Amino acid sequence: MKALLCKEFGGPDDLVMEDIPEPTVSEGMVKIEVHSVGLNFPDTLIIAGKYQFKPEFPFAPGMETAGIITEVGAGVDNLKVGDRVMSNHGHGGFAEYVVAPAAGTYVIPDNMPFDQASGFPVTYGTTYHALVDRGNLKKGEVLLVHGAAGGVGLNAVELGKALGATVIGTVGSDEKMDIVRQYGADHVINYSTESIKDRVKELTGGKGADVIYDPVGGDAFDQSMRCINWEGRLLVIGFASGRIAELPTNLTLLKGCSVVGVFWGEFARRTPEKNRANFKTMLDMVERGELKPHVSARFPLEQGGDAMKALLSRKYTGKIAITVKD
Repeated sequence: MKALLCKEFGGPDDLVMEDIPEPTVSEGMVKIEVHSVGLNFPDTLIIAGKYQFKPEFPFAPGMETAGIITEVGAGVDNLKVGDRVMSNHGHGGFAEYVVAPAAGTYVIPDNMPFDQASGFPVTYGTTYHALVDRGNLKKGEVLLVHGAAGGVGLNAVELGKALGATVIGTVGSDEKMDIVRQYGADHVINYSTESIKDRVKELTGGKGADVIYDPVGGDAFDQSMRCINWEGRLLVIGFASGRIAELPTNLTLLKGCSVVGVFWGEFARRTPEKNRANFKTMLDMVERGELKPHVSARFPLEQGGDAMKALLSRKYTGKIAITVKD
């Protein structure tokens, strides 16, 4: 099978297309004919050796895929050959076939295209867990979403609105404001021209946001601690800005607020049944047309490195998909 491989740590241009043997299925696993791969920021970290998990060389990046099951391992009774599925599996997606754990593989609705499904598990899994399990977002509360036009950010806007929140999104350019509004944001702040803190305070009558979804870190985190409401919850999703912020603990005292870590992968590992229940809820929403994942660009497998560079450029909104099989 064809696969785009990382043979040594480096950048997107160092990936190499080769023919390698198809993977074999073991107990608790399924083999998937890959149709589409969802691209994530950690994919760029794993090939650079900067991710917490370092596979043995050579390996294909790509932590989430969508396709059709071609083989089922022993002990798997909830999936079958021919199922249309999406899956998260750590790495291996930049290939014509991937072996994935059954526990992280989900049958998708008939009305869900493979490109939308391939970008669903990691970002929607993270976001639903963050807003519902960790943030306890309630109807009528104010949700502030940083990086609102990006993969996880746009999901947070969409899910937050579906859960009944008033949603404020932050973006870095005027060009990204329209898509954030289309996905449900009541207000959008361009942080390159406006102060997040001042604008959020203005929009909330001085109270601040009840729940803050922060995949950015750095300056966004600093601003968040100054525009969070009493008993607010600041959800730490990631550090796309490149700077891990320091927490001024005096502000947590004065605002009675909580800074809450969100590690969806570990949550899914520790409580798989709760995680699957979350996905059932979300996939039912997809089937009813209430969630519509946004894919802004598609690249063929051989241009996977270009797809990574496009992701790093931050010029694209929502998800970038890599098409392996039409």
